[in-house]
Amino acid sequence: MNSTRLLAAGAAAGAAVLLLSGCVAKTDAAASGALTVTSTADGCAVSAGSAPSGTVAFTVDNKSEQTTEFYLLASDGLRIVGEVENIAPGASRSLTVVAQPGDYYTLCKPGMVGDGVGKAAFTVTGDAVAVDGPDAEQKQQAVDLYAAFVKDQVGQLLPAVQTFAAVYESGDDAAAREQFPRVRAFYERIEPIAEALGDLDPRIDYREVDAVAEGLDWTGFHRIEKDLWVPAQDALNADGETPAWQNWAPSTPAERATYGDKLIADTQELYDYVHSDAFTEALDAQGVAGISNGAIALLDEVATGKISGEEDWWSGTDLYDFAANVEGSKMAFSLVRDFAESKGDKGASLVGRIDAGYTDFEAALAAHGSAEAGFVPYSQLTEADKRQLTDLINALAEPLSQLTVTILE
Repeated sequence: MNSTRLLAAGAAAGAAVLLLSGCVAKTDAAASGALTVTSTADGCAVSAGSAPSGTVAFTVDNKSEQTTEFYLLASDGLRIVGEVENIAPGASRSLTVVAQPGDYYTLCKPGMVGDGVGKAAFTVTGDAVAVDGPDAEQKQQAVDLYAAFVKDQVGQLLPAVQTFAAVYESGDDAAAREQFPRVRAFYERIEPIAEALGDLDPRIDYREVDAVAEGLDWTGFHRIEKDLWVPAQDALNADGETPAWQNWAPSTPAERATYGDKLIADTQELYDYVHSDAFTEALDAQGVAGISNGAIALLDEVATGKISGEEDWWSGTDLYDFAANVEGSKMAFSLVRDFAESKGDKGASLVGRIDAGYTDFEAALAAHGSAEAGFVPYSQLTEADKRQLTDLINALAEPLSQLTVTILE
């Protein structure tokens, strides 16, 4: 609370390759013939690896025994720029997009969970095309793409949590410690969604000090974290006053089973919600303002809470959380930046400042590692390092806080 697939592309590049499903390209835009996609249990065969810019159509045939999904991903491999879901075994579905020149990936996801199968490069050639159409249609497409991103992250979170809980319950602490920050990345990218669901985020991601203060049972990631990184005898809790060992002992195997199973059940609840009509209705009601506010909220997670190093108090894996929060924020911003930029010089200036803020913060964070190769423990940062990250996240949070009002003007 309060990567395995890094968001490497800049927000400016993200806007350049944004695909708007269902929008109509200008009359001289090239239109490709329909491409066929065959989804199987272990493959995702696309009839061609490239297409000219303009309207591109995919016909997806599900030859597996599970309901599947088809994704078109941006060059970063994270941002979903087009998707079709709930393709039943033996059924076919179509995805039509207006594609700008650039590099992409195609991917199928039988069972609709996990990393997917058959990821392959896909190239769009030719000249850039103008995307015309009602503003409302483009805004709805941004909402739909954000919903797809959330579903994808939670779809990867659930099996990752199941694997993590299994090794934790088995007592394989070394494996569990290795998985801990990487599993959490899927959650941290979309955390505001869970925070909107009453006590779900507290059950999944509350720190000990927060649970105690609110009189709640302490469960979730951070309860497990304390088992995996046993505190030293002289360690204090995150409140800076209570001895870490006071009224606490390592969990028994039976207690580990309870905590692990509870985390799986709570994650399943989150998965069920983001695949429900209620989630779709909530996002539709919020519109692009909801996406913008999500980008702001994720930055606030870092700026107002995590920057102190109190989030992952026992493991010191806070920098993984920083990276994931920023990735999720940047992805949400990429979906609404065009609407801000369309507001004249003021909007264009704001977008420029936000772009620069992301670039500067990511560069500073990269000096301490990466989600793929590993970040240094937070305790290894000097006070100057922490001050630099604090200043940069605040410098980004300031213009980002103006994003929603600019879009709605």
